[in-house]
Amino acid sequence: MTAYAFVNLTITNPDSFEAYREKAGLALKKHGAAPLHVSKESEVIEGGDAAPTVSVLLTFPDRAAAKAWIEDPEFAEVHALRRGSGSSNIILM
Repeated sequence: MTAYAFVNLTITNPDSFEAYREKAGLALKKHGAAPLHVSKESEVIEGGDAAPTVSVLLTFPDRAAAKAWIEDPEFAEVHALRRGSGSSNIILM
């Protein structure tokens, strides 16, 4: 069954984030994932947390593919670039 991941990024290092963006597509493609929506205009309408700089909704063929994507040692450097660009929170739905 299709799975979704909600990615919230608060960017503090734009250079690292740009390097991540250049490489992230290969990691997603390998695991059958694709972005459904990307927003730089997220807004908190309830709750106390600040809105992220970038929000992304990803689709995966299933939950196993999403977990394989985040745990793939081939793309550890790519995920490190994302983590180095600021704070991130990824929620598997």
